[in-house]
Amino acid sequence: MSATAFEYPDEIRALREGLAAFIRAEVVPRHKANAELLEDEHRKFSPDGRYTPEVLRLLREVRQASARAGYYAMCVPESLGGMGMGYLAWYAAWEQITESCEGHMWIGEVAVSHWATGPSPVLEHLTEEARRTILPGMMAGDTTMCFGMSEPDAGSDAMMMKTRAVADGDGWRLSGSKIWTTNSPYADYCIVFAVTDPEAAAQRKSGISAFLVPTNSPGFQIQRVIRMWGHAGGNEAVLSFDNVRVEPWQLVGRLHRGFATAMLGVNLGRVYNSARAVALGRWAVRQALDYVKIRKTFGRPIADYQGVTFPLADAATQVHAAHLMSLNVCQLLDAGQPARKELSMTKLYAVQAGMQALDRAMQAHGAIGMTNEMHFAQNFLRMRMLNVADGTNEILRRTILKELLDGDLDL
Repeated sequence: MSATAFEYPDEIRALREGLAAFIRAEVVPRHKANAELLEDEHRKFSPDGRYTPEVLRLLREVRQASARAGYYAMCVPESLGGMGMGYLAWYAAWEQITESCEGHMWIGEVAVSHWATGPSPVLEHLTEEARRTILPGMMAGDTTMCFGMSEPDAGSDAMMMKTRAVADGDGWRLSGSKIWTTNSPYADYCIVFAVTDPEAAAQRKSGISAFLVPTNSPGFQIQRVIRMWGHAGGNEAVLSFDNVRVEPWQLVGRLHRGFATAMLGVNLGRVYNSARAVALGRWAVRQALDYVKIRKTFGRPIADYQGVTFPLADAATQVHAAHLMSLNVCQLLDAGQPARKELSMTKLYAVQAGMQALDRAMQAHGAIGMTNEMHFAQNFLRMRMLNVADGTNEILRRTILKELLDGDLDL
């Protein structure tokens, strides 16, 4: 029985069924055959903190298989050769992928091109030369990119960025640095955001442009991989640009108007994070409900104890509410509405609901819930990161309040 009166359209239901089958056919066998490599931090990463060549090969194989199956570029605009599916499909796909990967088969997370690492609506305004030379490899899953926005002193307030692109003939010279750039240790290209009109940027009007830069460009350097949570390696890095030459064909969108491209990516990210939070929260609650029915203390299953089960009921309620909020905001976005307040509310609520669900599921399991094989701890850390990614909870609250004070009182 459906938990909501809303039903996904037929094409999205078919998409979800196809993705579930794809995960079973292409991801599960690869993960099982390489479980020791993929689940052991010291085998997964090289001494320099990057994924080993074997891990990168598996990720590439999943991307390529998904591209051949027609899923990888599902939300890429039709003008770029994709299926042109919208936000609701994007949410439904990531919800299904996260659920099908059962909390630990993480190589399945490349089954659909992520907005910051592969083709997406972010690339809709590539130049013709970039479309001809770069896009085919990305669409096939052969190559990847990264999204260079955040800087050491310009995270939530991106308009404070210091990276500059100075006019040089018919192109530019790029200098500066970026941090927290996902996939940058492995990417073939980076969309770098830089100030091109300092006066306009200082007035917070415009003045920021986006450039698609090959990561092997002279002057482009990966300074170090960022390790987090005590892991042996990572997926983010610190980047530096020393007088990197940028040609006219590398401009993405309009000169000085790159912030619109950036915000498109952030919106996709907030929907993506909401989907993952809902799916992981749902997975955690289900795992806990199965466990409390078989685990006994004092001769009774712990499902009989309200102290154990009431927190799970609360978690299930919150995950359900987050799912409904996500469905609503995706339909608003697909209808062309900005939905700034609603999207901020959704991402804020979903990541907190997902994190609480994981915490309560771990608590219900007791000590066994903290073991590696249960996968709660790894997902708790992932969920903790989602509370920061693509807009911290504090920034989201700030946006919500601004919209309310400006007169958007529809609740």
